[in-house]
Amino acid sequence: MSFPLLTATAVLPAVGAIATAAVPAAQRTAAKWLALVVSLATLALAAVVAFRFAPGGARYQFTESHAWIKDFGVRYELGVDGIAVALIALTALLIPFVILAGWHDADPMETGSRRWRPTQGFFALILAVEAMVILSFEATDVFLFYIFFEAMLIPMYFLIGGFGDHAHEHGEQAASTQRSYAAVKFLLYNLVGGLIMLAAVIGLYVQAGNFSLPEIVQARANGSLHMATGTERWLFLGFFFAFAVKAPLWPLHTWLPNAMGEATAPVAVLITAVVDKVGTFAMLRFCLQLFPEASKWATPVILVLALISIIYGALLAVGQRDIKRLVAYASISHFGFIILGIFAMTTQGQSGATLYMVNHGISTAALMLVAGFLISRRGSRLIADYGGVQKVAPVLAGTFLIGGLATLSLPGLAPFVSEFLVLVGTFTRHPAIGIIATFGIVLAALYTLVLYQRTMTGPVKTEVAAMPDLRVRELLVIAPLIALLIFLGVYPKPVADIVNPAVRHTMSDVHQTDPKPEVEAAK
Repeated sequence: MSFPLLTATAVLPAVGAIATAAVPAAQRTAAKWLALVVSLATLALAAVVAFRFAPGGARYQFTESHAWIKDFGVRYELGVDGIAVALIALTALLIPFVILAGWHDADPMETGSRRWRPTQGFFALILAVEAMVILSFEATDVFLFYIFFEAMLIPMYFLIGGFGDHAHEHGEQAASTQRSYAAVKFLLYNLVGGLIMLAAVIGLYVQAGNFSLPEIVQARANGSLHMATGTERWLFLGFFFAFAVKAPLWPLHTWLPNAMGEATAPVAVLITAVVDKVGTFAMLRFCLQLFPEASKWATPVILVLALISIIYGALLAVGQRDIKRLVAYASISHFGFIILGIFAMTTQGQSGATLYMVNHGISTAALMLVAGFLISRRGSRLIADYGGVQKVAPVLAGTFLIGGLATLSLPGLAPFVSEFLVLVGTFTRHPAIGIIATFGIVLAALYTLVLYQRTMTGPVKTEVAAMPDLRVRELLVIAPLIALLIFLGVYPKPVADIVNPAVRHTMSDVHQTDPKPEVEAAK
């Protein structure tokens, strides 16, 4: 029996979460180091998965399958394709940086104060989220996926509401109220989406008699499982609604700015760079594979919604006064690009969308974590409270600029490659939508450069005159992320080689081929 590598990759952070929570209250530093070591060990396992994965091999690799609830056909069934491998690697890569960046975010303050927070709980919840996200990427049983898709909401709720940002212009009481509101809104939106998906999951079982994704896809391909057109469309909508909330797609996006704004910067990274990727990943794995005809039926409407997300998110980012909410609205715009690439139904679009998931995770982590370091020094999220930071903290300003330039997809940085592929893939099949989506790039340049200009340039404000530059721990967080942005911007081939075969399989599932070029290349 082979070593259950996928189970180990998910169970390790889960066990680490329990162990971290069990550390005695007085041993806060030990709890931090334990969480960091566990996250690094998980990263090592994820690296083994990535390096041992054979892009030209079987579609799902490292598979595990065990009976779980026999009477209902539920199995503990795991397997990864190239897309899942890339996102597991992204998740495992970001968690150590999230832990390091939040090293002091949950330190207890004055005893008896509303601001006292248990350090062990904070880091245990981060590891719990990591375990659930990794299992969501690994699960090939639909019911197993659903359990962890929903279960990750609970630790995220406590991370937002119990350990949120205290930098609020109206004081601690207002901050506490806003954190609670953001956490409840996050939970309710995603629970509603999950309940609708549960109905669709039950409907799928009624149709297929089991929950195994590979078996259902195979049965649909060979004609042994036929769904009525109306049934398939309703089931697709039930799945897609839940994933669109998680993604988030306009008009189901409104929980994200509140959640990212009120969470600490590391938790905000956890939301948008890790948890939200489950939504877009699930569109590729479940919506397109299980319901190919319904996916093509819904494509025109979804493309319009994605286009609205791109322009709407970018426009609202331009007008933001709050640094973290600006990054949140920028992420809504970026998720619009990802969903646009998925439903463009071209190999360039879907490869670009998958690369975008990875690159957006790295670029948003870099920008948001530097923003968090900036906010922690000044105690304010308002853009107007900064000015001239580059003169007193040049390294902080420089890393902030690189993170911002990656956000606007500057050529030479990782997001450019993915955004370019999404636009090319969209334009070949839907030229009008591709042209309009390009305006999102222009708006991204506007909100990014205006943010940098207002916070980092100009006269040095009195409140930032004594601001220290990045410390060693903070440099250890940011430097590797920037190095990755540059490396994947210049040489994206390692990730592209892993995801492209999975994209071709998905295109085959929906019976789509790329449009032929109007002008053939010269031979």
